[in-house]
Amino acid sequence: MWNELVDGLRSKMVRLGLLGLLIMIPATLSAGATETGQAITWSLLIMNLLGGLALFLFGLEMLADSLKLVAGDRMRMILSSLTTNRFSGALTGAGVTAVVQSSSVTTVLVVGFVSAGLMTAEQSLGIIMGANIGSTMTSQLIAFNVTKHAMWLVTLGFAITFLAKEDWLKQIGKVVMGLGLIFFGMGFMSAAMQPLRNYAPFLELMTKMSNPLLGILVGTLFTALIQSSAATMGIVIVMAGQGMVTLEGGIALAFGANIGTCATALLASIGKPSAAVRVALFHILFNVLGVVIWLPFIGYLTDFVAWLSPASTELEGMARLAVEAPRQIANANTVFNVVNTALFIWFTGPLSRLLTRLAPDKVVAADTTSTFKPVYLDNLLLSNPAIALQVARLEVLSLGERVQAMVAKVPEVILSDSAQQLSQVEEKDQEIDGLHQEIMEFLGELSRHALTKEQTSDHLKLAETVDYLEQLADVVESDLVRLGRERASSEVALSPVFSELFIPLHRLVEESLEAVLLALSTGDVRLARQARDRKEEMGAILSSEAFQKLRSHDPEAPSRLEIYAIEKDALEKTKRLFYFVRRMARSQTGRKKQKNRLEPLPTSV
Repeated sequence: MWNELVDGLRSKMVRLGLLGLLIMIPATLSAGATETGQAITWSLLIMNLLGGLALFLFGLEMLADSLKLVAGDRMRMILSSLTTNRFSGALTGAGVTAVVQSSSVTTVLVVGFVSAGLMTAEQSLGIIMGANIGSTMTSQLIAFNVTKHAMWLVTLGFAITFLAKEDWLKQIGKVVMGLGLIFFGMGFMSAAMQPLRNYAPFLELMTKMSNPLLGILVGTLFTALIQSSAATMGIVIVMAGQGMVTLEGGIALAFGANIGTCATALLASIGKPSAAVRVALFHILFNVLGVVIWLPFIGYLTDFVAWLSPASTELEGMARLAVEAPRQIANANTVFNVVNTALFIWFTGPLSRLLTRLAPDKVVAADTTSTFKPVYLDNLLLSNPAIALQVARLEVLSLGERVQAMVAKVPEVILSDSAQQLSQVEEKDQEIDGLHQEIMEFLGELSRHALTKEQTSDHLKLAETVDYLEQLADVVESDLVRLGRERASSEVALSPVFSELFIPLHRLVEESLEAVLLALSTGDVRLARQARDRKEEMGAILSSEAFQKLRSHDPEAPSRLEIYAIEKDALEKTKRLFYFVRRMARSQTGRKKQKNRLEPLPTSV
C-alpha cells in the first residue's frame, strides 16, 4: 500500500511542479518587452521551455534505463559489496549512481536493501556518500553542451537501435539516443530563454540568486518538485550558458539541488522499518550539513573552481561567462560532494548512533502472520531488474529452505503417531503457500519492466522453481500427511522391508533438492545436472531385492493388503517428490523439458 501511495505522491508532485512553472513564470515575468524593444511571446517561451525540459527528462530516463540493462548483470556485484568497508561502499555508490544517473534511485535502492535486511543502516552510509559523487557525473556530462550535434546523436542512436540484432547493442543505441535527447532538450531550453537575456525583470531576479540563501531555497524547492537534481543542474547550466546566472548563483542553486533530491528517499522510507528511515535521514543530514559547512566558503569555492576549470581568455564579459560558467558550476558540484564524502566518511560510527537516536527501533507486537511475509522482496527494487532478480533469487532460496525442512519431516510424517507433528507440517505448507504468492506477485510486477534476454531467462527459471517448490510442499501436505494420518488411525505397523526402500529413496530426494538449491545459490549448473541425472539411482532402488521382498511378503498376514497399499502409496508420493526436484534441475540447466512419465508401482502383492 505504501509503495502505491509513494508513487502517487511522486506523480502528483511532478505534475504540481510543472503546473507551478506554468503559473510562476508568467506571474514573475509580466508581459513586456526586452531592453531592445522586441516583444516576448510568453506562450511560445513557456512551450519551448517545458518542451525542452520534457525532452531532457525523457532522454535522461532513456539513458538511465538502457545503462541499467547494459550493465545490470554486473550491478549484481553490489550485493557482494554491501558488507565490505565504508570506502568500498562509497566507490560502489558512486559507480552505481553513474550508471543509473540518479542519486535518488541509488538511495531508494539502498532503502530497499536496508528494509529487506540485506544490509545495515551503518553499512549504507558509505554508499549514500558515494551516490552523491556519482550524481555529479550527469552535470559534468551536460556541461559539455554539444547541443549543435544533438540530432546526430539521436540519429545515430536510432539507427543502432533499429538495425542491431543483439539486445545489448540495441541498448547501446538507446544510450546514444538518450544522450542526444538530453542535449536536444537543453538546446530547446536555451533557445527559449534567449529572449530573457535582455529582459530587465528577469535579469534582476537572477541577480538575486547571488544571495546564497535564496539560491539554495529555490534549488531545493524546484528539485523536490520535479524529483530530479539532474534536471535542475541542466536548467542552471543552460542559464549559465546564456550568461543569466553568475557562478556564485549557480553554485547556490546546485547546493539546493543536492538538498532537494533527498525528497525522493524520504518518500521511499514512508512505512519502512526504522533502519530504512535512518538511510533517508542520513541522505538529508549529509547534504544539509554539507551545505551549512560550505556556506561561508562559497567565495573560496568560486575562486577554486575558476582556477580548476578551463579558461577562455580570448573572450570577455558576458561571452566569457557563458562559455566558462557551465563547466565551473559542474566542477563546483563535484568538489562539493567529493570533499563532503572525504570529510564525513570518517564519522560513520557516530553518525550511525545519532541516526539511531533520531529514528529508534520500534517495539512491534508479535505478529503470527509475519512468517508469511517475504524477507528480501521490496517493490522499491523493481526499478533495477538485475538487482530485483537477485533479491527474488534470495527469496526463492528462503522458500527452498522451508520446503527442505518440510521434506526432511517426511519419514516422521509416515512413521509418526503424533497428530501434533502432522499438524505442524500442515502449518508449514500454509506459510509456503503465502510466500509462494508473494514471490509470484513480485515476479509478475518485474515482468512489466524492460528485461534483457538473459534476465527474461532468469525470470522464467525463478518462476518455474517457485512453482515446483510449492508443488513439493503440496505433495508432502496433501498426500504424505494424509497417509500418515491414515496409518496412525489404522494402527498398523509398516514392514521393515519398506524402510529398506523408503529411507534411501527419501535420502535421494533430500540430496537432489539440496544440490538444486545450491546450484540456484551459486550458479553452478553442474550441481543441477547431477541432480537431474540421478534417475537411474531411483530406478535401482525400486528394482532392488528389497522391493521384491516387499511385493512377495506373506499376503495372508493380518492387514497385509492395507499395509501394502499405504507402503506403495508412500513410495509413489516420494517418487513424485523426486520428479519435481528433477524438473527444477532441468529448468536450471536450460535443457528442454521432456516427457517424464511416472511409472506406477505394482498394485498386487
